[in-house]
Amino acid sequence: MKSQFKQSFSKLKSYCEAEDFKGWDPYDGLNSKIFKVLPLKYWDLARLAWIQGFKRSPINFRKLLLVPKEHNAKGIALFLLGYCKLYKAALKGDESFGSKDEILNQIKYITQLLLSLKSKGFSGACWGYNFDWQARRLFLFKKNTPTVVATAFCVEALLESYELTKNGQVLEEALSAADFVLNDLSRTPCKDGFLFSYSIKDGNNTVINASLLGAKILSYAYKYTKDKKYFEPAQKAILAACQLQEKDGSWVYGLLEIQSWKDSFHTGFNLDAIFAYQDNTSDISFQDYIEKGMDFYISHFFEENGMPKYYHNKTYPIDIHCPAQIIVTASKLKKFKENESLLETVLSWTINNMQHKKGYFYYQLKKGISSKISYMRWSNAFMFNAMAHFNLETQPE
Repeated sequence: MKSQFKQSFSKLKSYCEAEDFKGWDPYDGLNSKIFKVLPLKYWDLARLAWIQGFKRSPINFRKLLLVPKEHNAKGIALFLLGYCKLYKAALKGDESFGSKDEILNQIKYITQLLLSLKSKGFSGACWGYNFDWQARRLFLFKKNTPTVVATAFCVEALLESYELTKNGQVLEEALSAADFVLNDLSRTPCKDGFLFSYSIKDGNNTVINASLLGAKILSYAYKYTKDKKYFEPAQKAILAACQLQEKDGSWVYGLLEIQSWKDSFHTGFNLDAIFAYQDNTSDISFQDYIEKGMDFYISHFFEENGMPKYYHNKTYPIDIHCPAQIIVTASKLKKFKENESLLETVLSWTINNMQHKKGYFYYQLKKGISSKISYMRWSNAFMFNAMAHFNLETQPE
């Protein structure tokens, strides 16, 4: 496994660096220069069909239809998180993926790149995606419309960078995101607390993992400032989400009828956020929810041979997020060692079945024709971060 891992991660790292971390995304169809000159761009059903056509097609038409490769803020944040883990491994003596100086230079470069991708005009630092996105027929997210999900990943990455570089500007920017959460997101009363909205736009206000990621951002602000204006709403959002957990430890994705599925990687996001809240605030009253959730996560989303499942009750599509997120979640929750055998099996299966010889990872495997397109954020950034976590966790004591 060690030899296979090193070769696989080296190829992925070389591929991503050669592309300067730019790439395509499953949802970037509306970036097509062809579509932008068509009158169809004004029709919501046409926008939706265009996006889904790109997302579902096993053939990549992006070059033909002039969709450029671009930086995606969430993807850049994931790369930054990964390089921070590589730097910590280098401090332990493992410079197989770059010297301390080389990795630190990458951290500084990616940090500034991430800051340059901020969305402007809001109460604090926030980030969105580099494409217009039609969410069913509910609403249109314009390019760079900030979301709490993208922002949470960016905040965590910037704080990791700050801890290594001690750049005060980076800390200030990251902590200002808490004001975006408090002032620009809406709140939906739920149980004994509330849920933060997914974005500044109404229509997607009861997504559990999004609300938890809002609480996670606030918990970081509380950690560094000890200001209770961040602690109290974070606690309320955590409480509501935990009260929504089912008896078996599972969560549905959201509270709308069309959001009633249970999937692998959003379960991981939920657990990560609750754990981060406890770690940042020293309020450990939600530990039982973490334990139940982790038991459900481990027991329902992975086959014995390491094949990851998307849903708790069916396998396909096999999405690259699923094997990546379990490694990150187990590492963050300090449950890596007790699940190391499973994680090795999952990672080995993923390398053998979802990595191209050029180094990038596939998007999804399906029963029929699979999508083996290279997506920089969705596939490669997630796996880069996961493999950097795996590398650090498996360093000799």
